[in-house]
Amino acid sequence: MRIKEDSSYDRSVEEAEGEETTSQCSIGVLQQQQRKLVVVGYALTSKKTKSFLQPKLEGLARNKGILFVAIDQNRPLSEQGPFDILLHKMTGKEWRQILEEYRQTHPEVTVLDPPDAIQHLHNRQSMLQCVADMNLSDSYGKVGVPKQLVIKRDASSIPEAVIKSGLSLPLVAKPLVADGSAKSHELSLAYDQYSLRKLEPPLVLQEFVNHGGVLFKVYIVGEAIKVVRRFSLPDVTKWELSKNAGVFRFPRVSCAAASADDADLDPSVGGESFLASFDHPWYIKYKCLVMGLYRKFLRRSYHLVVGWINYLC
Repeated sequence: MRIKEDSSYDRSVEEAEGEETTSQCSIGVLQQQQRKLVVVGYALTSKKTKSFLQPKLEGLARNKGILFVAIDQNRPLSEQGPFDILLHKMTGKEWRQILEEYRQTHPEVTVLDPPDAIQHLHNRQSMLQCVADMNLSDSYGKVGVPKQLVIKRDASSIPEAVIKSGLSLPLVAKPLVADGSAKSHELSLAYDQYSLRKLEPPLVLQEFVNHGGVLFKVYIVGEAIKVVRRFSLPDVTKWELSKNAGVFRFPRVSCAAASADDADLDPSVGGESFLASFDHPWYIKYKCLVMGLYRKFLRRSYHLVVGWINYLC
């Protein structure tokens, strides 16, 4: 009996210790899960917040241990948080200064992306020139940018400047500054020399390249690539060039509303077979080119983690 009593006691002790161990493990797992929660503070315009932070995304993020928290721009940033990541798409000298001060006092927080790095991409001239200067390998196709000309002032001098530069009509005109504002997204297509005087500097003039009316917007985060297709300006024929005159303005080309992902496109201009097969030569081509551009241009030159590229085939 004594042996049985001792055994019963031992089992009781073991069970109690087991329950305590299980309880401690449960608390440990819970604490570990809490520690793993990644808090992303975001500072976006109301329009960008509405389009980006959809309930489906927030739900998926929570399931992955990611919590999005809005940054109150009426309160000091240093009083908010703590954050693991700070995601922003705001502009302005004051905001840049706030972010720089925050980075100095919170080096443990990843800022996507640093204001000084983003600033390089706000100028369309320097952005494209860096790509042209990279001399990427032609193993998977040639990478190039359209011939371009920067006009900083005096619209009346544009026709003569275009002739001297050797640019061919039609020309695409874009604001020099790409700061995310509605104006920076405006685009004009000029068919004749005389109409060039109607443009408003500062701007970048580029030779229009026929591309089947479709472009690829490539979004990059680290090593992850997401490609979407957007409708763009249609090709310009020689007949149209000879008959059309003037400047045609387009407020928002290739925005999200112009998605071509569900369209039945010709494979030669990015049809479904282009994106569906990882073995498709065009897929291999653009993936290699995109990652080359990203690594050499966005990451190495500007130290950016998040990037995007508009790509024409």
